Amino acid sequence: MPCRVLLALQVDARLGFGLERSHGEAEHVKLRRNRSVYALVDRSDGKVATAKNPRKWPSLFDFRATLIGPPHAGAKAPPVRITLPDGTAVSSEQSDLDRILSRALNRDVTLDTTERGQVDAKSSSPSPRTANAEEYWPDMEGLDYRDTVTDFALPEGTFFDCAVVHLLTTATLDRLGELYPRGRFEVRRFRPNIVVTPASGERTFIENAWVGHTLAIGDEVRLSVTGPCGRCVMTTLAQGDLPKDPEILRTAAQHNHVHVGVYAAVVRGGTIRRGDALRRAA
Repeated sequence: MPCRVLLALQVDARLGFGLERSHGEAEHVKLRRNRSVYALVDRSDGKVATAKNPRKWPSLFDFRATLIGPPHAGAKAPPVRITLPDGTAVSSEQSDLDRILSRALNRDVTLDTTERGQVDAKSSSPSPRTANAEEYWPDMEGLDYRDTVTDFALPEGTFFDCAVVHLLTTATLDRLGELYPRGRFEVRRFRPNIVVTPASGERTFIENAWVGHTLAIGDEVRLSVTGPCGRCVMTTLAQGDLPKDPEILRTAAQHNHVHVGVYAAVVRGGTIRRGDALRRAA
């Protein structure tokens, strides 16, 4: 099915970065296999902070972060600027950053960094290759667990949940909106890296057919679709003017096995531009 790139974004449940523009919509972004990543780590248990456990981290969505400079392959991660909920801006170059963030989050945290795919990667965390985080599962039919918190391991050498890239189509958002018309199925609820729109205007879960295949985007980028993106409590949380809405997740659970979008690995990096054609290459 012919599709085109609508948006290229970089957002995460943590303070994570990878595309060369770190927040918001861009006319073009550069995608690489080796990605610099920042994350907040809880000093009390060594676990990565994530909005997947809102009981522990209720205010993470109120923070904003932006890379101060562009990342370069093989180089140290550029500094990051973090805007606190009260509007105060701080930088990873500040010696008192951990103290400021700990006070804002009401937990003892440190900002950590790691470089994916580099042999000489360094991290200040005790075991950067075995980083863990927590996820709260609401009491909802169709989920693997109910009303409990579980740990999950992050991909080796990264602070990402499951994969480097998350793709989402407007076809899926439109279909979910048909199934639950009162729900606001907006891109920012699901925080993908790449948003794709089908030329046909179809409203189905078309990403499901991409799993196990390679996608070509434009002339350069090749992505291997590794699996469906199982959604979590994050999609139900209030953020900005979006209200808290558990039915967002319930709708995905009832109609698409809790999946919204797909995960992918970068086979070949390059530049993605708005309007680039996306096709199944293999």
